[in-house]
Amino acid sequence: MIVDLPDTTISAVSKTLVTLREDGGAVALGRVLTLVIVSSDGEEEEAIEAANDASREHPMRVIVVCRVDASSADPRLDAEIRVGGDAGASEVIILRAHGDAASNEESLVTGLLLPDAPVVAWWPSKPPQDVANSPIGAIAQRRITDSSTDEDPEAALLRLAEHYKPGDTDFAWTRLTLWRAQLAAVLDQPPYEQVTAVSVSGASDSPSTILLATWLQLALDVPVEHELTTGRSGIGGIHGVTLTRASGEISLERPESTIASLQQPNQPTHDIALPRRTLRDCLAEELRRLDPDVLFGEVMTRGLPQFLAQTTPVKGRSGE
Repeated sequence: MIVDLPDTTISAVSKTLVTLREDGGAVALGRVLTLVIVSSDGEEEEAIEAANDASREHPMRVIVVCRVDASSADPRLDAEIRVGGDAGASEVIILRAHGDAASNEESLVTGLLLPDAPVVAWWPSKPPQDVANSPIGAIAQRRITDSSTDEDPEAALLRLAEHYKPGDTDFAWTRLTLWRAQLAAVLDQPPYEQVTAVSVSGASDSPSTILLATWLQLALDVPVEHELTTGRSGIGGIHGVTLTRASGEISLERPESTIASLQQPNQPTHDIALPRRTLRDCLAEELRRLDPDVLFGEVMTRGLPQFLAQTTPVKGRSGE
């Protein structure tokens, strides 16, 4: 069900939600958190779809804040409420603020937050300069950004590192979960030799490649070479990792978007499912933990500045 509320107020939106619950039997007490999505008008549907999918694992209230026209002389708030089949296992409230109505984002969402429930803020694109101290970020326990949507992902990571506060995270880090797990599993097998060199390759616009190289340099305490390569059919993201040990090289290469090839000395080549993660996968994972990600904090504040200062990306081979 979709209910449109043009030229409305937050109080009217809240009363409509109560009426919908009473009429339809929706149980708000079953929501475990409030997700606030801050998006540009016209770009919110992909984020809402991902939130709806993730809500089947994490029932929640979703509040979408869209700035329609900040220069409008006619301040106005238009709202839309989605429940039932149009909202997955969540309640979706879309607030489209015109003019001065968009000047205070915190006041727009405060009256709609679930009582005694944690708040997670997500900027699918164009986050504020200082996420934690922004109006929405200040009321959230977790703050999610996505540096891959920036025109300069490396600069976006540096801004996040400069203003990092516990509770910040970025989907560029979340997309590394499968890679980190696979590499850790390989190194947890004999022979238990020290890694002497590392090479990480990926697309030039992939912040995940930068964070993977940073994490490996921080964890293994060895220099890491960062290669810029071209994957098959223009596939972006991470393309491969090579770990050098005394017994030979361990190579994990992903020439396609779903399958990776693992090569180890004196072992047959293994094909491993290593798909690129969707928005839904990344969001669902981040909502599983509401405490600060300590490792991500170390990578951003201690590892990233050191890695970027010491490493110059080199143009590597093509993945064709």
